[in-house]
Amino acid sequence: MNMKILFINPPFLSSFSRSQRSPGVTKGGTIYYPYWLGYAAGLAEKNGFEIKLMDCAVKDVPLRSTIDEIERYSPSLIVVDSSTPSIYNDVEFADNLKRSLPSSYILLVGTHPSALPEETLKISGGGVDAIAIGEYDVTVSELAQTISGKRDPNDIAGLYTRKGFTPARKHLEDLDILPFISSIYKRFLDINDYYFAASDHPMVMMITGRGCPYGCFFCVYPQTMHGKKYRQRSARNVVDEFKYVRKELPRVREIVIEDDTFTVDTKRVREICRLLIEENVRMKWSCNVRVNLDLETMRLMKKAGCRLLIVGYESGSQKVLDGMKKKIRLEESRSFAENARKAGLLVHGCFMVGNPGETKETMRQTFDFAVELDCDSAQFYPLYIYPGTEAYEWAKNECMIKKDVTYRDWLTASGKHNAILDMPGISAREMIEFCDKAYLRFHLRPRYILKKLVQLFTSPSEGIRSLRSALNFIAGSIHGK
Repeated sequence: MNMKILFINPPFLSSFSRSQRSPGVTKGGTIYYPYWLGYAAGLAEKNGFEIKLMDCAVKDVPLRSTIDEIERYSPSLIVVDSSTPSIYNDVEFADNLKRSLPSSYILLVGTHPSALPEETLKISGGGVDAIAIGEYDVTVSELAQTISGKRDPNDIAGLYTRKGFTPARKHLEDLDILPFISSIYKRFLDINDYYFAASDHPMVMMITGRGCPYGCFFCVYPQTMHGKKYRQRSARNVVDEFKYVRKELPRVREIVIEDDTFTVDTKRVREICRLLIEENVRMKWSCNVRVNLDLETMRLMKKAGCRLLIVGYESGSQKVLDGMKKKIRLEESRSFAENARKAGLLVHGCFMVGNPGETKETMRQTFDFAVELDCDSAQFYPLYIYPGTEAYEWAKNECMIKKDVTYRDWLTASGKHNAILDMPGISAREMIEFCDKAYLRFHLRPRYILKKLVQLFTSPSEGIRSLRSALNFIAGSIHGK
């Protein structure tokens, strides 16, 4: 009988989105797929192990029911996902699991324990056997081989145990060896449970490349999990998964490419687009991009089915952009916005406040810049700092983290995102209030409302999507304090 491995997104708050870059219960209702767990699960199965993936956060499954189901499955290895705001809960969950299944090996994964393995292991009452540092797909499979007696545990890189670190693990270079994440979704998850406010529903999320070379000082995944080198799946592999989704998950209306920056290698992007066009795939998709994306590539992306570009404009102040190491210019953002309009692509713009050099004046500049760019949709949020990032170290060194903060304070009582920085002249509360008001002011402008009314008639699906997103945000805001 094959050894069993359980991959679990543990219970926490209802609709807690653990996999997104800023974990929380979002006001807009966004819930990410547990894709990192899914990729590791798929590789483990490819390596000969029996797998099960459980997402107990999206379903709000009670703790006792969760443990009962795990006991029935009786896995030898349990991989538990985690995040900074939920870390106490996640470690306690692992401890409870160990009491129920003392012979199961429990591995904790995620950005937070990768950044703070020693501290995290000390929180545990003995339930966590080890922490996987960084990218853990291969680590899990090798650990399973060890548990089944086929491998020497000293050979496994990328672990932190109570004896200390094993050697660092190199990042996986050949991403084509990973099974299609959409095939894991099909078998273990309900695609209707997952939601992304900027995309058509239902959607699926996939990763076509890991790592990001641009070095923004706040971005958590490149700094704690995947590194700065962009490693990518082949164009053929990506297009084949598009075709798999179209055939095997016909209810899916859009694919969201969740690479930190999908357009790092525009040559590969154009190759993917040409294959999608030549093979008549006809699938809507969206992706995270950077403002240096050129018009020619945008036009090809549009022809290949891309409908939306998600971009980090971040700030309307060049000084603040430089302070966060964004390495973009305001003029680049203006050109990008104009080129996206020429290409017929929608833009979801991301704006943030609370970075080095921020003042109340630069916050106003950021809102004015957002209005000038006039994206199809926008989000405004305070800087969320996570262990392992330069932003976190900067905030600690400048003594701007609020006093007596614990990791629970990364969220409000209802699980919504919370700001924990009090900057000189700007409090955390003022940043939160600014972002909430900026969101409403941006989307309630007469010009914006008129644009959306026109869109409702010219492109009904876009108008309905925008209305649904607005209603979700309003409902989330009412219940979000």
